[in-house]
Amino acid sequence: MCIKMTDKPQFKIYFSDFFGVTPKKIEEYGAFNISLINDLPLFVDPFLLFNSENEEYRVQHDQLIKYMVFLKGKSKQNLPKGLVQAWYYFPEVKQNWLGFSKTGNNGRGLGQEFAVSLKNNLTSIFSDFGEEENSHTQLGKLTLIKNGVGKDQISDFTCNLIRGFLAKYTQDFAEKNIARSKLKVFNIPKARFNFQTETWASGKFLLPRYGNDFVLLTPIDILTKDEAWISHRGFIEDFSGIVESVSNEQLRVQISRYLADELPIDPTLAEREVAIEKAARRFPFLMDEYVRKKERDGSGARESSAEKVQAAQQIFVNSLYTLTRLLGGTKFYETKPNSREEGLRRISFLKHVIEKQDGYRLFYVKGKPVSRESDLQVMFKLTWFASEFSSDAEVNNGRGSADFQVSYGSADKTIIEFKLAKNSQLEKNLLHQSEIYSDAARATHPPIKAILFFNDRELVKTRSLLSKHGLDNCHDVVLIDARRQDSASKAG
Repeated sequence: MCIKMTDKPQFKIYFSDFFGVTPKKIEEYGAFNISLINDLPLFVDPFLLFNSENEEYRVQHDQLIKYMVFLKGKSKQNLPKGLVQAWYYFPEVKQNWLGFSKTGNNGRGLGQEFAVSLKNNLTSIFSDFGEEENSHTQLGKLTLIKNGVGKDQISDFTCNLIRGFLAKYTQDFAEKNIARSKLKVFNIPKARFNFQTETWASGKFLLPRYGNDFVLLTPIDILTKDEAWISHRGFIEDFSGIVESVSNEQLRVQISRYLADELPIDPTLAEREVAIEKAARRFPFLMDEYVRKKERDGSGARESSAEKVQAAQQIFVNSLYTLTRLLGGTKFYETKPNSREEGLRRISFLKHVIEKQDGYRLFYVKGKPVSRESDLQVMFKLTWFASEFSSDAEVNNGRGSADFQVSYGSADKTIIEFKLAKNSQLEKNLLHQSEIYSDAARATHPPIKAILFFNDRELVKTRSLLSKHGLDNCHDVVLIDARRQDSASKAG
């Protein structure tokens, strides 16, 4: 899966670069070679712990469910604020460098909003949690109704509850493969929950040191991308089949009639979603039917997640490694990202590599172009902030909502947005969004917008939008051609 590196890395992007180990060793250990520049859009799926053949994974899942049942028992009580914070509040486990953070590895964590939603859900719609008759207890079940607990929160929650396991997993690898000078003993809070004393215990672990913090590795086979196996989206998409699987005909008709009454004529996808959630609240056993259906296809969960993670490996590791090498042959990394002019120069080098040096190939996985704009933005972040001179993960990665905020002190800032031409909100972004980000960041230059297109239709659409708003000759808008190209011999 990992590409072979025979030469010394010129750029520091990945765990392997910073800690002097080969990607092959990390792969053989079964861990993902994370980036230490920006979170990668992967997360732990608790179903993969439950469905694993690895006994240690199943033990972790059992402990996770045991803790949730413990919380359910406490949720009916009027708890003092201190206990709510101790039992329901969790910081983001940013040290694994995975998740949905747009910049760096800082997320929001699980605070009051999550605690309130979880307590309410465990005493209402999910009051049977831990007592299901027709399926096992699955943490993903809590995401099936949009009520303050979503897939990102469940991932963060899972990572918190298995943090001690992840620390031990990383320590075992580090002791055998990383120089002692790059390690440090860290005291990890909430490493293990004591059910007898109902308190969290900390633990000491020898871990890779990055700045003043530690780094955690995560096994590839418990990771997935985009959606967990048991998910809100899957529940909505499978709902008709779930209703059809109900053996009691009278009940099946009753559910269908209830749903029909809730749906307007010619409903939108959003209206259908709301109606299905209402039906699930009225007939909560349908959620267990969906969970049982997903459990029956446990092998599909492993195969689906493995395919998604392999695609992420291709885009965020293999292709990115090649792209940084191609850019290394230009003056891309010699420029200082401290002004609009330098930002435009970097984009110019990037455009040249993609269009003239077959760099476009790096944006295709199994013949299909990158489909998620967020993946494109993460890929560019990793490329943009790679540096042969620095190992600091905070190199100019602004904390705003924009894709990039490149700066040199507070007196010189430029916002750069990377977009896919197929984005339905492209026109809005061209006219307003980047300017809003620039104003919020107190940028000193107009925003730069780089647009990647994969076919003729997307090019025509983008040029039409630019012409419509008089942006044809705007130097702040750069089109990058990622269409498939014939070889030089065929072109001749």
